[in-house]
Amino acid sequence: MKLRSLLSHALSSLCVLTVAAAPALGWGPEGHRAVAMIAAKNLTPGVAGKIKDLLGPSDTLAAMSVWADDIREEHPETGPWHYIDIPLMASGIDMNRDCRDGNCVVAKIEEFQRVLKNRSADPALRREALKFLVHFVGDLHQPLHCEDNNDKGGNQVQVIFYGQPTNLHAVWDGGILRRDKLYGIKFADDLNSRITLAEKSAWARGTVQDWAMESHALAVEVAYGKLPHDATPNLGDAYFNAALPVVELQIEKAGIRLAYILNQALQ
Repeated sequence: MKLRSLLSHALSSLCVLTVAAAPALGWGPEGHRAVAMIAAKNLTPGVAGKIKDLLGPSDTLAAMSVWADDIREEHPETGPWHYIDIPLMASGIDMNRDCRDGNCVVAKIEEFQRVLKNRSADPALRREALKFLVHFVGDLHQPLHCEDNNDKGGNQVQVIFYGQPTNLHAVWDGGILRRDKLYGIKFADDLNSRITLAEKSAWARGTVQDWAMESHALAVEVAYGKLPHDATPNLGDAYFNAALPVVELQIEKAGIRLAYILNQALQ
């Protein structure tokens, strides 16, 4: 095998193994940054200015998009804020069942919206609320963050992804995007460019709970529904081709909805 092929194979294997070893953190940095970059392109000029005032001149939505993951080890109490445990076979959300004591992504998005909107709140608290919102709206659109199949959001579902051992949650967090090298400014620009005005209007409708149930349905239909019925599912092109359009669409929706939330809160 030629040296270039050997290096390519080694890097590909390392990439998948890195996904397998990483903790489950939503979309992973690639997806979260894409959500934030799409949102930034859909802010009103006035709101974009207010965000710059809150963050400071050198910070951006994309740069802060993984902050909520970065602090999880130091602040473990924030861990449940990244997801909501809607039973896989449930037809709707029961906040008493799925979001105990308000510690879930749906409740926290609603809470931090209120903080950000409150002009009399401490600026430091509003800045923190903004940082959480940027991340949690992304998490809400990762299907395995809106379901409970008694397997810790797919973390306990062992799979083989293009020949490498990993778990189902890791595949959805970053494995799918990294497999096709989908990340960076061009990726976000490509996704944003294909969103129509009609889609922007439609996606802004509904509640945070409605959006969570959209993600839940995709967990049922695709994330679990397309799994091969093997003891250790072997995921290749068939699964990837079913999952990739869902991942891209959810990132697009998350970006537009994040922009909508920020435009509403800071108008």
